Amino acid sequence: MIAAHMDYWRERLAVPAYRVTEAARYARTTKETIGNWQRIRDDRPAAISQRGEREGLSYLQLIEVGVVAAMRKSGVTLKKIREAREYLRLEFEDEYPFAQYRFKTDGKVLVMDYDQIVAADKEKLIELNESGQLAWNDILSGLLHEFEYDSGIGTVLRWRVAGYDSPVRLDPRIAFGAPHVSGIATWVLRERWKSGESLTDIAEDYELPRDVVTAALQFEQVELDPDRPNKWIH
Repeated sequence: MIAAHMDYWRERLAVPAYRVTEAARYARTTKETIGNWQRIRDDRPAAISQRGEREGLSYLQLIEVGVVAAMRKSGVTLKKIREAREYLRLEFEDEYPFAQYRFKTDGKVLVMDYDQIVAADKEKLIELNESGQLAWNDILSGLLHEFEYDSGIGTVLRWRVAGYDSPVRLDPRIAFGAPHVSGIATWVLRERWKSGESLTDIAEDYELPRDVVTAALQFEQVELDPDRPNKWIH
């Protein structure tokens, strides 16, 4: 039974399950930007893998979106990201290189093994900075610390989707891949709040600290009124 369960979530990794609008919210970007990242024009490669027209994004594509968004926020040009992804895709025959490539790690933080990846052509990926280290190392140890992976299959399996310090996580093995806190999907807590229940009641029902419930509701874009804690405003 356990093996069958494991096979089930693995099979879902590449199945379209997330709306583009959801992915844009999680990555703090726009659906139009995601569409641009997926476009191939002339000889310009895509920044994330392709999807069918009107299809959603798979978990692996969602992670790609998150990684690319983090890189863009760190100042990496889209041109360099496209070139890097195409290099990794061809070199390692990997359809989702930003989500699936086997990383090395100090336990939690993702760090690409650049000695292995760019030994042949460092300029193909990214320029060196003044200290002689790859500029992407700063990015990977900064914004990309939101992503954790399973060393056994080399795939990102946990995204701290609301930021490193937030209790909200996204994991394909939990809550069918929906954002969650302690295994409870954030949308479930949102619906409980919308029905008129208080923070205290929700927290007690799920045995969660109030601040965790608050973080989940804030992630779900619920505006909490401090003067009327039992009233949903939206």
